[in-house]
Amino acid sequence: MVLEVALIDVLPGHEDDFAAAYQQAHSIIAAAQGCRSVRMTRGIETPTRFVLLVEWDSVEAHDQNFRQTEAFGKWRALLGPHFAGPPVVEHFLDVPA
Repeated sequence: MVLEVALIDVLPGHEDDFAAAYQQAHSIIAAAQGCRSVRMTRGIETPTRFVLLVEWDSVEAHDQNFRQTEAFGKWRALLGPHFAGPPVVEHFLDVPA
């Protein structure tokens, strides 16, 4: 399992519109093959900052089953107008306890 972490800064004043757009966009990414879970969080100290957390079967599942599909275009069309800049996206693996 791979955890995608995306730091998303939205335009000031767009926070509620972005959250509403995410409610529509959630089902798009959740339906992607290899997507295990999707969660969006909102900053307390910085309310214009959101963090998207997505569990994927692999980095390839994220890239090939979502980013390279029409679904990603729909996702981006809903959320992208609210971005203050490009999201910072990284992938992480669990560290064994």
